[in-house]
Amino acid sequence: MSTAADYDNVDPERSLKYAVRHIKGDRAQIIEGIIELASSTWDHEAAAESIRDQIRPRARELGCVTGSGNLDLPGSSNWYVPDIAVVPASQAKGATALLPADTLLIVEVTSESNGDTDRVVKRKRYAEYNAPLYLVVDRQEQSVTLFSEPGTLGYTRVDGPHPFGTVLALPEPFSLDLDTSELG
Repeated sequence: MSTAADYDNVDPERSLKYAVRHIKGDRAQIIEGIIELASSTWDHEAAAESIRDQIRPRARELGCVTGSGNLDLPGSSNWYVPDIAVVPASQAKGATALLPADTLLIVEVTSESNGDTDRVVKRKRYAEYNAPLYLVVDRQEQSVTLFSEPGTLGYTRVDGPHPFGTVLALPEPFSLDLDTSELG
């Protein structure tokens, strides 16, 4: 029989993140303490696939993998599942979750239901946790914006928003031109 004392040393952040990792049948993330199921429409997936196809060859040259694995933001009630993350293969191997700082690039594709989360909340948190590059593919605004140089108050460099159809230059270590014409 459990007593109240049995629960005195429970870490709420750890418990919440444990629970979200064990939701059966669905991928879930925690946004500012709220569990959200991560599901996408086919046009959302098509936009992500267009980006993934363009960056995958360069990611392989860099010894990286592209995927949508878990990102932990320790010390907060956040556990993200980005649409795309580019991470060194050596760090991805065997990892349950990585930190945003472990990535080279994070891409979020907005949906009607989560656009503000990607534009505002995740942008702030990814900068706070030192994700070097954060690309927002805003399907509602039909634009792309690249955030870089994370600082204590957010990203200090913003390239965009640019309308779909613009060729967006991804900086080092990618050094490639991203064609955004197929994102709409």
